Amino acid sequence: QIAKDLVELYAVRQSKEGFVYEKDTVWQKEFEEMFPFEETEDQELAIEATKKDMESTKIMDRLICGDVGYGKTEIAIRAAFKAVQDGKQVAFLVPTTILAQQHYNNFVQRMKDFPVNIDLLCRFRSSAEQKKTVEALKKGSVDIIIGTHRLLSKDVVYKDLGLLIIDEEQRFGVADKEKIKDLKRGVNVLTLSATPIPRTLHMSLVGIRDISVLDTPPTQRVPVQTYVMEYGETLVTDAVTREINRGGQVFIVYNRVADIDRFAARIQSLVPSAKVAFAHGQMREEVLERTVENFVEGKTDVLVSSTIIENGIDIARANTMIVV
Repeated sequence: QIAKDLVELYAVRQSKEGFVYEKDTVWQKEFEEMFPFEETEDQELAIEATKKDMESTKIMDRLICGDVGYGKTEIAIRAAFKAVQDGKQVAFLVPTTILAQQHYNNFVQRMKDFPVNIDLLCRFRSSAEQKKTVEALKKGSVDIIIGTHRLLSKDVVYKDLGLLIIDEEQRFGVADKEKIKDLKRGVNVLTLSATPIPRTLHMSLVGIRDISVLDTPPTQRVPVQTYVMEYGETLVTDAVTREINRGGQVFIVYNRVADIDRFAARIQSLVPSAKVAFAHGQMREEVLERTVENFVEGKTDVLVSSTIIENGIDIARANTMIVV
């Protein structure tokens, strides 16, 4: 049934004609020149393909597949900026509140010199703020909205939605995916993923969706070194101390929630100078969010965590990961 629904949805999308965007404006070129890094070859090809989709009559459905830090977000930012240039609204749907906040900060930082109104819709905002944002979306005064599944609520209505960006679609539940499907009708869609589920990948390969793969690491990116060895406290102490001494942070993945607090306390006693915290999915949501946010902001050095950290949060200083 799901397969049938999906094929029907894509058949409708392919038979319809989408909004045709104008070629790049002077502002678009100016905006792209302000990107502080050197684009990789794959990134340039993906950006070009995305723009070509937007400038054609077909309704875009493109999957951007690439590892964390390979520049997927920048492709989304440029597509969003292009949509706004043509008076369209953009919705950026992400699986977690922390990720929504991080994308919001990125978008605001990149577009601060341009008259683009960006807003955030998630639990970090009070009910009054959310209500104000929903009203502004309806009126069309918000150009880009970034948020969690709150964007899929019944009260969220867009004046003129032109582009839907979805980060890690497989992290959303079945009910959310149904709502996403409704939102997709007739709208250009850009999906970002570091780990596309086989079905998504297969659909790309059979041509229902287009795919751009980012294989090239950014310049100056050092290849990841992986070591498999027997667990030893001396080894852990050395690895944590070395990383902290060079101004970095450490993830320790420990998937036994029952005694994760005791394990974190043990790490703290091994490296007394380090600020150690722990996080897992059974904690109260606000405590979990605060813990992860403190790590993102660099207030803690070591985060002992269950596998909940696999949500694509971009933490530049976290260079060492120990999986126990």
